[in-house]
Amino acid sequence: MKKSGIINAQLAGLLAGLGHKDTYMIADAGMPIPKGVEVVDLAVVGGVPTFRQVMDAVADECVFEHYTLAEEIKEANPELHAYIQERLAGVEHDYVPHVDLKRMEADCKFVIRTGEFSPYPNVLLTAACAF
Repeated sequence: MKKSGIINAQLAGLLAGLGHKDTYMIADAGMPIPKGVEVVDLAVVGGVPTFRQVMDAVADECVFEHYTLAEEIKEANPELHAYIQERLAGVEHDYVPHVDLKRMEADCKFVIRTGEFSPYPNVLLTAACAF
């Protein structure tokens, strides 16, 4: 049994299987997930777990080459936007309209669904090489 880190078996396995340049998303409870994209559904009730809790757990175990956010997060959710910028400081990133982020999601290896209910807490992550 693992004594630390991510203990959700599905999520731990998917993260361990990531290769350089693979993309995946941490999403809110309402983000539509395209057919055929694997879902790690962690949502229990509204707000559980939060986006931040999941982002922190994933960031403690993974390296990122790039991330993409919806342009709308800047105005609609500035507090979460600031958290993401701080948590992923030094990682290249860009912004796209939310509708485009939803299209990009179709190419993700998997999506981690949180219980987050705030506006635009969706981040598309690109795996870096750890060595």
